[in-house]
Amino acid sequence: MRDVEAYSRLAGFYDEIVIDPCHDRWASFLHELWSADPEGVRFVLDLCCGTGLLAGELIARGYRVVGVDASNAMLALARERLGPEVTLSRMTLPDLAVDGVFDAAVCTFDGLNYLTPDELRSTMGAVAVCLRPAGWLVFDLHTDGMMTFTISNPIVAGQSAGNDFVISSSVDPGARTCDTRIELTRPREGDPFSEQHRQYFHGDAEVRASLHDAGFAVIAVGEEYTHEPADASTLRATWTARRSSPVAKRTTVTP
Repeated sequence: MRDVEAYSRLAGFYDEIVIDPCHDRWASFLHELWSADPEGVRFVLDLCCGTGLLAGELIARGYRVVGVDASNAMLALARERLGPEVTLSRMTLPDLAVDGVFDAAVCTFDGLNYLTPDELRSTMGAVAVCLRPAGWLVFDLHTDGMMTFTISNPIVAGQSAGNDFVISSSVDPGARTCDTRIELTRPREGDPFSEQHRQYFHGDAEVRASLHDAGFAVIAVGEEYTHEPADASTLRATWTARRSSPVAKRTTVTP
């Protein structure tokens, strides 16, 4: 079985194997949240936008979205889905060179779990610079509950949309890392392949400190895009924060 770069071959199967049908619900949560902002939310920065599923839902609700992702293969699929009028760029966090002052930024499906603790801190600062005063940052992270769950369930195998797959994870609780191998043992097209992914389980205090240092105030930490508070059983926590402190000025162009 051939090893390939993360999110290269997997991009073509990502929506079938990795993604649950959740983006309509998640976008509705965001729309409800932002609709209460008297300043209004119109321009949204979608970090780690993947194949553009969330961006498509937000655009359908009237938002203007700019998307960035580190994978050219994922961006190619997003361009097919969203069309040429949507700005999509290849960027690897924490490097974030986007033009514009945004009302909100989002990062879904544990995109920020791919960052080291230092990269997470730098990314929070980079995002703050892109947002207007009181701008929103909403993102999700895998939790300590997910770490425990993954240790107990290191191998997941199945079939989806004609693809046979095996997902094997090895967690180092001390280093708070998770190394995952995703194998398509019998893809619906092409040869079998595998990809290696590394994620980091960021602790609650670490995330709060990163947000605080970047000038954000935490509004809520909830159960996966709901208003239910996160607890010890939460596997994916949704963080809602707003820019509260001045950050370094930059020259911007409205997207």
